[in-house]
Amino acid sequence: MDRIGFYERQNCLVLDAVTVRNLELIEPLFAASDPGLTLFRSIDATVTPMGKRLLRSWLLRPSIEGAEIERRLDAVEVQVKETVARTELRRALDGILDLERLLSRVTLETANPRDVLALAASLAKIPAVRTTLERLAAERLRTLHRSVDELGDLRQHIANTVVPEPPISLADGGVIAPGIDRELDELRDLSRHSKQFLAEIEQRERQRTGIGSLKVKFNSIFGYYLEVSKPNLHLAPADYERKQTLVNAERFTTPELKEYESKILDAQEKIVEIERRLFTELRIAIASEAKRIRQTALALAEVDVLVSLAHIAALRNYCRPRFIASAEGDAGDLEIVEGRHPVIEQQEMAGGSERFVPNDLYLNATTHTILLLTGPNMGGKSTYLRQTALIVILAQMGSFVPARSARLSMVDRVFTRIGASDNLARGRSTFMVEMTETAAILHTATPRSLILLDEVGRGTSTYDGLAIAWAAIEYLHARVRAKTLFATHYFELTELAEQLSGVKNYHVSVKETGGGIVFLRKVEPGAADRSYGIEVAKLAGLPNEVITRAREVLAEHESAERELTEHLSPGATPPPTQLTIFTPISQPVLEKLREVDLNRLTPLEALNLLAELKKEI
Repeated sequence: MDRIGFYERQNCLVLDAVTVRNLELIEPLFAASDPGLTLFRSIDATVTPMGKRLLRSWLLRPSIEGAEIERRLDAVEVQVKETVARTELRRALDGILDLERLLSRVTLETANPRDVLALAASLAKIPAVRTTLERLAAERLRTLHRSVDELGDLRQHIANTVVPEPPISLADGGVIAPGIDRELDELRDLSRHSKQFLAEIEQRERQRTGIGSLKVKFNSIFGYYLEVSKPNLHLAPADYERKQTLVNAERFTTPELKEYESKILDAQEKIVEIERRLFTELRIAIASEAKRIRQTALALAEVDVLVSLAHIAALRNYCRPRFIASAEGDAGDLEIVEGRHPVIEQQEMAGGSERFVPNDLYLNATTHTILLLTGPNMGGKSTYLRQTALIVILAQMGSFVPARSARLSMVDRVFTRIGASDNLARGRSTFMVEMTETAAILHTATPRSLILLDEVGRGTSTYDGLAIAWAAIEYLHARVRAKTLFATHYFELTELAEQLSGVKNYHVSVKETGGGIVFLRKVEPGAADRSYGIEVAKLAGLPNEVITRAREVLAEHESAERELTEHLSPGATPPPTQLTIFTPISQPVLEKLREVDLNRLTPLEALNLLAELKKEI
């Protein structure tokens, strides 16, 4: 099959180490002790080891070839619709062991009898897989059906050669089935019936010699011998060869007993030697079919991945992404309706918490190139960024995606700058790492890339960070033109939406209540009015004394800033002040409203208060 090895090729979406780390795709992929869910484990419903490895490969190397992606999506879609066939296919695949690993053991001559039998048992399940594949009408699945070789001849050869329950080691014997080698069968018969054969010799010699007390015995020094008592020595035949003289008896041997002794003592050694030779021949025969086995293993792996993706899509109500054909070099549109984070959604369902809040997204190459996302911490900005990237990655690996609908253009790279990290051993602070990663993005991104930037510039002073973030957005808008999600607490950046045609403001909404704030986790157009940092700190459990003092300090700074602005002469430029992540007007207004007892206000006092608040705004 010409497409089986596609995932090993290089024409795939680029996910560098930074992206993978920030999106948590690799660390750890398979560690069961990890307390958090990863994307891989969240979407992994494969039933074979080969399928698990291929799913991981597709996830880390999504395709950028439209035809390839569509063939995968067609295969997934038909299995989503055919519930019975999908279930039967998963059941048929279940129990197929790692054919690739078993084959490598055979070719390296380290496979033991049970490995070979496991290979045969796995091959025995292939006919059921092929039968089910015949019922699924998708081009990719039909191609895979042709690529899956039942290997019936090899399976039968193994079944005929190895016993159903062999020992682990060849040294124990009993590996090769009866009827394969005549000499082996004779030696086994000899070893198995040795006592009976010796009893027959003893009885025959007693009748021939007339010595009723004659016995056939064995010791480790003299081997097998005939023992005749002293009174009966005169009856010993001339063909008896004296072997040892005792006080009361003589010990003899015969040519027949010598021959049998040689056979019986060498039988076990010869049995092991013959079985080793026959098993080696069997391994060579299996290794000679390596190409067929490997092709079948790869085809089964892809079948497993496709049916796994279909199972997840049907189980979690994922939709098929639609890719928009765009001209060469044109970035195209990216539209997601009610998109969800595939990992967090499952985490919340498992924990029994509230339903995940879906969100829409629209990006294009002209009017919505950069979305500036503002709002409080814990509001869901990082989740919104990550789910966008994960939906794109899932779509380009050939999977359905967690959304009501998704219209996507092909992305050549996914870049992320999310979270804080450092490398002190190399003298790189948190801010230095942030700037290095940001620089790599600005130098490498293309108009067809997807960029996620979260809190760029927060690792240094407010003015420096704001200046860097401002300049980076302008550069992305003018030079790179890549679709970008930019989450920030610098509300000053929202002014860029009025200056740059491709920049749009969005925010995560919050509801204020008497007891604090409620995160609605809904992304809506427009800039946020404040950051609610003190409220988030309160939710985190900071002492009440700290929260109260923080509000006082904030009010003092905002008041000082207002007074400074009011006393400036007309046309004068205000001196630089330390910026804050809070809107400097809304907080004092809210504080005054909280202090007012509405039940005791006269109509005149209410009008005066309203006039005062309006003047302050």
